[in-house]
Amino acid sequence: MILDMLYKAVLKPIFFRFDPEYVHDQMTAKGVFFSNHALTRSLIGAAYDYHGQDIGKTVDGLRYRTPFLLSAGFDYNGQLPLILPHIGLGGEEVGSVTARACEGNPKPRLTRLPKSKSIIVNKGLRNEGVDKIIERLKDYKAKKQPSVSALWASGEPKVVSGTDFIVGISIARTNDDKSVPIEAGIQDYLYSFKRLNEESVGDYYTLNISCPNAFGAEAFNQPQLLRRLLTAIKTVPSKKPLYVKMPINIPWPQFEALLKIIDEFGLNGVVIGNLNKDYSSLEFREEAPEVFKGGLSGKPCTHLSTDLIYKTRDAFGKRFTIIGVGGVLSPETAAEKFEAGADLVQLITGMIYEGPGLIKKLCRAFASRGRISMS
Repeated sequence: MILDMLYKAVLKPIFFRFDPEYVHDQMTAKGVFFSNHALTRSLIGAAYDYHGQDIGKTVDGLRYRTPFLLSAGFDYNGQLPLILPHIGLGGEEVGSVTARACEGNPKPRLTRLPKSKSIIVNKGLRNEGVDKIIERLKDYKAKKQPSVSALWASGEPKVVSGTDFIVGISIARTNDDKSVPIEAGIQDYLYSFKRLNEESVGDYYTLNISCPNAFGAEAFNQPQLLRRLLTAIKTVPSKKPLYVKMPINIPWPQFEALLKIIDEFGLNGVVIGNLNKDYSSLEFREEAPEVFKGGLSGKPCTHLSTDLIYKTRDAFGKRFTIIGVGGVLSPETAAEKFEAGADLVQLITGMIYEGPGLIKKLCRAFASRGRISMS
């Protein structure tokens, strides 16, 4: 509680005076520093980690110590998996990674919309490329602590800080003109997927077919093109769970058609969903520029993503694992995702507006509501 007040009253006003990408880079650098020292990891864990009853979940054979994950888009170069478990997260999705390094779109790549509790995200798949990220994550695997899901004390399970942390990897096609032709784009996805599987890096993989403002736009949102992509992907031997990150601004018939193809190819599930591209959905439209330049995170995604989670679960039953993401700003909005049918929940923007203590709040609420009512 004190740390939450400190964040909102002191740190957040300071952070919000600076360019959001600069703040992101500085916080990532601090996270890397804290990662490298057992003492700093322990101090972060003492302040922010969840230490209550066991709320772990096993999904597609992977044991998550908590059902809350950092969404793709924050730790896009895979620099933070040693520190993130110590703020209560059960996993993260690194990336999106691409076959070639991407500098990203011209700045500004991030724009805060405080009244709307949103961020305009226009990074353009900025990342160091799959091969460099593979080497970094191999180094992380060598440093990772042995996995222990819980300690038992006084008859109650206690989650161990820093263990059972799942690292998924989001894969997109490189954001340059070379990947625009459809076959070139497919080969771009395929290269990253092959390399990750060859090195056995990552606990699960997500194919990001819904990134806005990239070269070639969102071509693989078209059912016939998704079929071509998955036909190529399935030629690669893989034992890891595989998901597709879905758009949230397409009509339900098109969304359902994509789900049917994903089902046909036997993928494990879907991440619902990506950024909101509809600026007219903003509660405070005057905060955003007139010209579309990036997708909206946070609150503008809340109901769109939750509704699609519900429709997917209703239409396909338990066929798919569903990872819900979009507008998780409170325990209540997280609960809505679980009640709609999500198995796991991801977030980024909520932590920026509410502080890193939000994860502990989500974990405590999940435990108090009971695993049956929220999962």
